[in-house]
Amino acid sequence: MLPTDTGTDINTNINTDSTSNAATIPLIWDSHAHLDDNRFKGDLEEVLGRAQEVGIRRMLNVGHSEVSSRHSMDMAERYDFIYASVGIHPHDAKDCTSATWDKLALWAKHPKVVAWGEIGLDYYRDLSPRDLQKRVFIEQIALANAAGLPIIIHDRDAHGDLVNIVKNHPPTSGGVFHSYSGSWEMAKGLLDQGFYLSFSGPLTYPDSRRAAEVAAQVPGDRFLVETDCPYLPPQPYRGKRNEPAYVHHVVERLAQIRNCSYEEIAELSSANIVRLFHKVQG
Repeated sequence: MLPTDTGTDINTNINTDSTSNAATIPLIWDSHAHLDDNRFKGDLEEVLGRAQEVGIRRMLNVGHSEVSSRHSMDMAERYDFIYASVGIHPHDAKDCTSATWDKLALWAKHPKVVAWGEIGLDYYRDLSPRDLQKRVFIEQIALANAAGLPIIIHDRDAHGDLVNIVKNHPPTSGGVFHSYSGSWEMAKGLLDQGFYLSFSGPLTYPDSRRAAEVAAQVPGDRFLVETDCPYLPPQPYRGKRNEPAYVHHVVERLAQIRNCSYEEIAELSSANIVRLFHKVQG
């Protein structure tokens, strides 16, 4: 059972104690979180509080199954600073039915459902047959287009097929490759198609040379930051549960790579998510 809304706006709950600099920290987004995961079941309120303390302005809770999409929408209704997406992860492609699409199409009309995803291909675990993954991905692009929603793309060891699919079945409301893991050459093609690229904890890892190359060159109006929590924690927390507060490590690393200020990365990434997810209210 999900916790109820505290009624506290995240923008008015920043710690202003003189011993803390939290009040001066720029407000930023976690553009991809899974707060309905069981690993947050016992301390979600504390997790959200820690995010507030470091200036996290908004969070997008991302659906990945029928159940998760429903929970994501419920969470967005309970917390004014959380938005939702709906969609079926490639792992669960084998479980989709026409009833699944009917439900998601209905939920997509909710005012706080701002994207369709996460959807895509996963050739690492192969929990659903690859041909079925591709078919379900294409079906969901069409559903997102009908709903007027951008898509959130999951890509693991499937770069070639994903690029071909989005080229032949383009999302009419745009989309983002979350936790981008491809090359700069691949990124240039995706940027030409209008996609955004999102960076997460792995950007902070010592061996993140390819991600850093992309992060250095992506235009300032085309990147997002995320945690993908509870997965992919940044370097200081590797091996532990990730959470929205840790997105500031990604912002810091991006600022370092791009030789600019933390404030600039925070401002750009926040503006970009509002531009991409057009149903978001600032």
